[in-house]
Amino acid sequence: MSNTPSVTVHYAQAILQAAERLALPLPETLRDLAREGRIPLVRQDELWEAFCVAAADPLIGLRLGNALQVGHLDMVGALLMSCETLGEALEALLEYYPIVGEGGEFSLHEEGDALRLVYQPRYAVRREERVEAVLASLAHMTRWITGERAQPLELHFAHPARADEARYIELLGCPLQFACGENFLAFERDELNTPLIQANALMREHLRGLADDLLQRLGQQSLAAQVQQQLRQQPRWGKERIAEQLDLSGRHLNRKLAEEGTSFKLLRDQVLHQMAEQLLRDSSRLAEVAEALGFSDESAFAKAFRRWTGITPGQFRQGLGA
Repeated sequence: MSNTPSVTVHYAQAILQAAERLALPLPETLRDLAREGRIPLVRQDELWEAFCVAAADPLIGLRLGNALQVGHLDMVGALLMSCETLGEALEALLEYYPIVGEGGEFSLHEEGDALRLVYQPRYAVRREERVEAVLASLAHMTRWITGERAQPLELHFAHPARADEARYIELLGCPLQFACGENFLAFERDELNTPLIQANALMREHLRGLADDLLQRLGQQSLAAQVQQQLRQQPRWGKERIAEQLDLSGRHLNRKLAEEGTSFKLLRDQVLHQMAEQLLRDSSRLAEVAEALGFSDESAFAKAFRRWTGITPGQFRQGLGA
């Protein structure tokens, strides 16, 4: 965490634009936020409070979330759009969300045939409205970046419904549950392989480099993000070697990753899965892919790939027309 939690100015601009569109009166001192760089979280708190009071709409957070554009998420929005699949975009979100704002944390959890993207807010002001804005924006973006071919299976909110549930369904367009203790979007595992309509490998790698640099400047790079960065550079390394690079013991690394809601095995699988698909797209021989990623042979790699995707490397290539 940085000493002064902050939010990208682009997210604040989304609120100010919504207020202008709805003709909501906001203090002039808050309108000036659009001229700043990153905005301290305490100032963002003031903006949210004024915005919600002026709107007098219990579902203003949902409405704002539905209206958010890719540009309001800083470079993270463009990075998510440039990923190959929905699953890769969710993993990138886990790594780079602090660039958008430091008011909460995301984590991914497997649950049978579904995957839960959990959001844990740290807001003290207008928590419910802000959580609804975050989850609504992700549901909206999921549909947009996949060309309407994928959407969340279900949304869960930790808080009770703030208005009639029919209004939520009208705005979100998917099943909902309230007062469930956690805020999350559930996705069918098969939908994670949905290709994105603006996938661009060169753009993605360029934006990753910029995002890594910005995270380091913010002092906001999570341990999970650092582990993934190390694994992308050295995919053959195991837990102890990666831990050594981060000045940790393997046991301490496990414990700290668990606190972030993940594990070394999950992070390694995510990175190797991404790298495997890219290498297969580049028409590398299976033996070369297995060697590059640290597998003992083609059979071990094929077994892992089938566990990640439900198909063989050959079937994956057939789907690409290779």
